[in-house]
Amino acid sequence: MSVVTQDREQVVAAAIREISHIATLPEITVKVVELVENPKSTAQDLHKVISADPALCSRILKVVNSSFYGLPGQIGSINRAIVMLGLNAVKNIAIAASLAKLFRGGDLTPNFSARDLWTHCNTTAAAAKIIANTLKMGLSDEAFLAGLIHDIGIMVEMQFDRNKLIEVMRRVGADTKGIPATDMLEAEATVFGATHEDFGAALCEKWKFPKSFAFVTGFHHKPMQLPPENRTLTAIVHVADRLAAEMGTGFRQDLLRTDVSAEVLETLKISPERLEELRRQVAAQAKDVSALLI
Repeated sequence: MSVVTQDREQVVAAAIREISHIATLPEITVKVVELVENPKSTAQDLHKVISADPALCSRILKVVNSSFYGLPGQIGSINRAIVMLGLNAVKNIAIAASLAKLFRGGDLTPNFSARDLWTHCNTTAAAAKIIANTLKMGLSDEAFLAGLIHDIGIMVEMQFDRNKLIEVMRRVGADTKGIPATDMLEAEATVFGATHEDFGAALCEKWKFPKSFAFVTGFHHKPMQLPPENRTLTAIVHVADRLAAEMGTGFRQDLLRTDVSAEVLETLKISPERLEELRRQVAAQAKDVSALLI
């Protein structure tokens, strides 16, 4: 292990230790994650856990009844939501809804606020679900949650050392077109000694999320660096991140460019024509999604 890698791991470990009292998942979310990982879990198990938290119930039903899902009629119960959407979708919506509290906070700098980041993450989640649906890989629910948490490492940075994040944002200060002039990952590596990808992957491991989510948080800027068998979900979020950034709402300071490499498109078997169609679908859904999980 190189000295740089060792230093980076120490920085990340220190940050996760420091914020553990803040970034502790609510007990109910931990239970939902355990259900996700247990192949024997049933709709009744999930209903029992979620029903213990009325606020979470209402947030889930808000998402389920949004135009994003387009279900017929109003869904008034968690059981009905599970029947209509399936166990996995409702589990992931439950996790997503309980994560919203981590993104609360006012403007940190003129070009960064937690709310803008949450808007971007919601749009990325929707885009990832749309892409996964189009590819018919059976990953759409997982893709939604993966898109939602892909930038969670930035919230680790904010909670660990706000002043350093302010310095990062100062270095990536947008030009008149709103496009960062300096690469955010380079600025993070200089200021923190690690990037939001490093912090995000470590937080997913602390939360005991499935390994695929640590890959997404840790490699969404560089999916082709993963082994081919671990690449698909991260590549979906990589594309979704860029399509969301193009919408012009929410955070996009970590992307100098939004084009998608031919290599990533080939991995997902997405033609340029299909990408254009996905872009139109995401643009159409973006407005519906922005308020989903507030």
